[in-house]
Amino acid sequence: MGIKLGILGLGTVGTGTVQLLQDSVGRHPLLNEIEIYRVGVRSLSKPRMVELPPGVVTTDLEAIVNDPEIDIIVEVMGGLEPARSLILTAIKNGKHVVTANKAAISRFGAEIFTAANQASVYVMLEASVGGGIPVIQPLKQSLSVNRIHAVTGIVNGTTNYILTRMQTEGSDFDDVLADAQRLGYAEADPTADVDGLDAADKIAILASLGFDGRINLQDVYCEGIRQVSKTDISYAAKLGFVIKLLAIAKGQTSDNSQLSVRVHPTLVPQTHPLASINGVYNAILVEGEPIGQVMFFGPGAGAGATASAVCSDILNLLANLKTNTPKSNPLLACRHQNYLQIAPISELVTRFYARFLTKDQPSVIGKLGTCFGKYGVSLESVVQTGFQAELAEIVVVTHDVQEGDFRQALAEIQTLEAIDSIPSILRVL
Repeated sequence: MGIKLGILGLGTVGTGTVQLLQDSVGRHPLLNEIEIYRVGVRSLSKPRMVELPPGVVTTDLEAIVNDPEIDIIVEVMGGLEPARSLILTAIKNGKHVVTANKAAISRFGAEIFTAANQASVYVMLEASVGGGIPVIQPLKQSLSVNRIHAVTGIVNGTTNYILTRMQTEGSDFDDVLADAQRLGYAEADPTADVDGLDAADKIAILASLGFDGRINLQDVYCEGIRQVSKTDISYAAKLGFVIKLLAIAKGQTSDNSQLSVRVHPTLVPQTHPLASINGVYNAILVEGEPIGQVMFFGPGAGAGATASAVCSDILNLLANLKTNTPKSNPLLACRHQNYLQIAPISELVTRFYARFLTKDQPSVIGKLGTCFGKYGVSLESVVQTGFQAELAEIVVVTHDVQEGDFRQALAEIQTLEAIDSIPSILRVL
């Protein structure tokens, strides 16, 4: 039994997928049972890095998802529309879907998976998070008997590249971003990456799988790296930390009835497994019971890496179709029906790093301590580091505190006559 593919998109990931499918020597023999039947593109005149038989490539994407000959639709075009509509049409027509589209899944997952369950088809999304890193299927299958406590990841290669270079070179954010754009690591419009939106899409997907429920993307707290300065990276190093943009999903209660799901720059202890993940690489740390800690590490993007994930999903579907069973495989299908409750960021309990610029007056540290103490904020360390433009610089790291209490303390501190500004506030893992 062979299967016919309809591929939507022939950009970086689509090209990598076709190249992998055409080069089956030394790979799993099931690849030989896959036929690239139709490939949808925006323009027929654009030069391609792959050769396909005449008539395979078309600009009529609707015809592909409506073609009764096609078994599996591979959506690698990206974006929200027409990707969402094409996926839903394919599902309505009884076709299985493989997608690399984290934005469409994180925003329209409820609609897509409800339709897939009703049609008894599968939507596979290994390539949507972590590029070539196998993390989706392990969460759905290998780790499914565990009670997941937390999923913490570096899931955006662009921001990790920027922060790594700021750390190793002592460079400014704007300079490294410009260089990353020149080298192709960052888009001309880097908003989705540097403002944390891409990472938010991905942690919404991982949280849904890890904690067995649907996630409303609007409830995911999101903060990017634009405000991270080389000064903070330097202080973090002196205090035994590195700064990473982390995507975190963590149970807030013993029964995981309430979660914290968030993206923000974070001070990570240098001894932590994620502290050594540098450059464009991604890593996802899963903590659960009874497994303990498991970390998935590898290239988070790129044609070959993402094509590897896409084709693994295709093989999974083919293997399942060959068994010819009428019932859905519960380890491949989506079982999430209810939305998970996400706690507001004000209820988060964590440590904080804050940097203050103060006027050179006596008892400033004492006044800071008094204000913090008033709101139950206990200080782990206080460092007065010197002067900057005739202002004293004071860095504090707190013990665990509820974010709402910490913010109230800061609001009062800002009213003190001795405080010039608070340039940096970062959470600590």
